[in-house]
Amino acid sequence: MKLCGLTGGVGMGKSTAAAFFSGLGARVVDTDELARQLVRPGQPALAEIQTVFGGEFLAADGTLKRDELARLVFADTSARQKLEAILHPRIREAWLAQVENWRQENCPLALVVIPLLFETAAENHFEKIICVACSPASQRERLAARGWSPEQIRQRSAAQLPVAQKIARSHYVLWTEGKLASHAQQVSRVVAGF
Repeated sequence: MKLCGLTGGVGMGKSTAAAFFSGLGARVVDTDELARQLVRPGQPALAEIQTVFGGEFLAADGTLKRDELARLVFADTSARQKLEAILHPRIREAWLAQVENWRQENCPLALVVIPLLFETAAENHFEKIICVACSPASQRERLAARGWSPEQIRQRSAAQLPVAQKIARSHYVLWTEGKLASHAQQVSRVVAGF
C-alpha cells in the first residue's frame, strides 16, 4: 500500500483534493473529521477539554462550542498548546489505526489529510507528502467567504508553518489557483506517477 500525507494551509483546497483522490480510488481519512468525532458528547477528549477549559465551552446539549473554543485557542498560544496536547495524540492514534486496517485490506493507495503534518512531526509515516497550496490572496478570499474576519485569518495562518516551508518539504504540490478541472488533473497526474 502506498501511504501519502496531504497537507497545506488553511483554506487552500485540502478537502477538495482529498475528494478528487477518493474519486480515483484512494482511501482517505481526514484528521479534522477525526478531531470532530473525538469531541462528541461522551468522548474522553471532551471531558478532558471541559476539565482544562471549563464548562462554559459546552452547550446545553453537551456539545462543544467549537467556535468559542477556537476563538480562545487561536488568540492564546498556551491555550492552543493545551488543546493540542489533548487532541493530537488521540488523532494520531485514530488515523494510524485506520491506516493499519487499510494495510490489512491490501488497499493500493491511502491518504491521510493532516493540516499540521509537519508541525506534529508526522512526515516519517508517509512514503510521499502532497502539499495543497494557493496564493495568500486567494487564501484570504476563500476564508473571508467562510465568514472569517481578517484577524481570524491572521491567527489561523500564524498557527501553522508558512506554506512555502510546507511546499519545500513535500514531494508534490497541487496548486489550486485555477479551475477545479485543473485541480483534478493535477491529482490525476500525481496518482498516475505512483
